[in-house]
Amino acid sequence: MPADLTDISASLTHLLGADRVQHRVALAPFTTFRIGGPARLFVEARSAPELAEILRLARRHAAPHFLLGLGANILVGDGGYDGLVIRNRAQHHSLDADGVLTAESGAIVWRDLIEATTEAGWSGLEHFAGIPSTVGGAMWQNLHFLSPAPERERTMFLDEIVVSATLLRPDGAVESVPREWFNFGYDYSTLHDTDDIVLDATFQLTNADPAVLGRIISENLAWRAERHPPLDTEPSAGSIFRKIEGIGAGRLIDECGMKGMRIGGAEITTRHANIMINRDSATARDVRDLIDLVVLTVERETGHRLTPEIAFVGTF
Repeated sequence: MPADLTDISASLTHLLGADRVQHRVALAPFTTFRIGGPARLFVEARSAPELAEILRLARRHAAPHFLLGLGANILVGDGGYDGLVIRNRAQHHSLDADGVLTAESGAIVWRDLIEATTEAGWSGLEHFAGIPSTVGGAMWQNLHFLSPAPERERTMFLDEIVVSATLLRPDGAVESVPREWFNFGYDYSTLHDTDDIVLDATFQLTNADPAVLGRIISENLAWRAERHPPLDTEPSAGSIFRKIEGIGAGRLIDECGMKGMRIGGAEITTRHANIMINRDSATARDVRDLIDLVVLTVERETGHRLTPEIAFVGTF
């Protein structure tokens, strides 16, 4: 084991106990694509303070590290990750009588937070039903969903309900920042450009009829089911390519007749041309080769060059 990982392993063992510091852990089961080799070191953070301390140790030791939430929107290389993977399991959340929800960054938006808030009659998160994301991931990308219902036929963004968040700053300090700090945009927040990590976030929800919220959830889930492959049987990482304004990456791929195209175990789903699925024990190499083929084909046929929006993690 490289010296830097030996040092961080010893420090983590002292902090968490030897039973919680694991070696050579396969990452595929922890991603929605179900693809990826092993992490050299693997730990789970079970609270926001614990997450902060683990990250401080990783930074202090200058150890390569990666923070893993639900594992959506990423492709882990077949060679795995030659460093420390920190799985964020900090999931505590609380909801007060005024509809103020505070949730640690590892809390799962769907189903945990959505079910807890909508059953209590609080609106704001129901639009994101069915989308795999932790709070940390949702803040990072400004989670959004184009609602299919006529009275809500617009894109709903997470930033509409964000009040503030607690960050671990690059220097190890913990600081609360207001919504404005994030400079939210489409698929964007300031977190893209800094080394700050969300430890928890606070949202202001509005009172609503639980029956109405349940109907909205059902409508949104039905809409997604028609257009997105089910993760339990057709694992995917979500949209592969960035949106091209006014055109759409999926439409370009569809126009090139690439739905259903397959390399190895990776396939472009027939449901949505911008989503690739792990059809049959796909490797990361299968997916990368299929991505390359799509980029070359679309550019040749349409003149538009697609850019992947998923993150490539580890060794390929």
